[in-house]
Amino acid sequence: MTDRRSWLLRRLVLGVAQTAGVVVLVFALTEALPGDAAVALAGDAPDPERVERIREVMGLDRPVAERFGEWAAGLVRGDLGVSLVSGRPVTEYLAAGFGPTVLLAGLTMALLVPVAVGLGVLAARREGGRADRVISTVTLGVYAVPEFALGVLLTVVFALWLGWLPPTAVGYGSGLLGHPAVLVLPVLVLLARPVCSVSRLVRAGMIDAMASSYTAQARRYGVAESRIRWTHALPNAAAPAVQQLARTVDWLLGGVVVVEALFVIPGLGTVLMDAVAARDIPVVQGLAVVFGLVTVAVNVGADLVTHDLAPRTGVSA
Repeated sequence: MTDRRSWLLRRLVLGVAQTAGVVVLVFALTEALPGDAAVALAGDAPDPERVERIREVMGLDRPVAERFGEWAAGLVRGDLGVSLVSGRPVTEYLAAGFGPTVLLAGLTMALLVPVAVGLGVLAARREGGRADRVISTVTLGVYAVPEFALGVLLTVVFALWLGWLPPTAVGYGSGLLGHPAVLVLPVLVLLARPVCSVSRLVRAGMIDAMASSYTAQARRYGVAESRIRWTHALPNAAAPAVQQLARTVDWLLGGVVVVEALFVIPGLGTVLMDAVAARDIPVVQGLAVVFGLVTVAVNVGADLVTHDLAPRTGVSA
């Protein structure tokens, strides 16, 4: 228990250091972006003097270190700043886009675990068999298709040709949960690649686990094959899959931007794209920091779960 607490403390300290690194990196990268909100507000062919006046009003003419210190201090207090374009708090932008994005990501993760685990276990039951070959071929092929191309393909087939599903979320607002048909295509696009990667990891882990000494010992004790598969082999095969699930959350944060743009869903991805187009740096920074914090938190949690699963490997049944 002491070793576990010590490891957890070290991992939490590393997480805090990673968070601090994310904050510095986000500010540095946004500062390196060409142009700013003053240029965007000045319109086409802006007058340099007008741009300077707008920049002075917005406080963009202050030293970089001063602006970073003020911004970082605000983050510690939970204040993400205000939009340079609208003057609204950045938290209002987050609140507006939070629901649709979390709904998409939550549905994707809720379906990902049972589907990927089920496919991986099914493929591993008969290594080299028909089911294994079909699942491996399909997952390899689907994984090679970019989410944007897959989204266009699914939209053409199921929305335009067959007319079964709406092509976009236009007209549905943020109440997407009341219109589940709107969510089918976006969730399928977000689900496709993670299912392929996680199921292949589960398959490989299950094949190794089912051939291990502790499962052989369990068979000698007369333990049912189904119990060996689900109770003994799967938990030990799950450790690498847990890490891949954490990376999937990282991927979702980027993939959701593409999917929300493709299906016109008013989530955080759409908010981010609008902020980038308007050079609204505080909104971009706020969203980037939130995405970074989610990534760090998910990876810390995944490390903890993996740490608890890994010691079971090699333990006799």
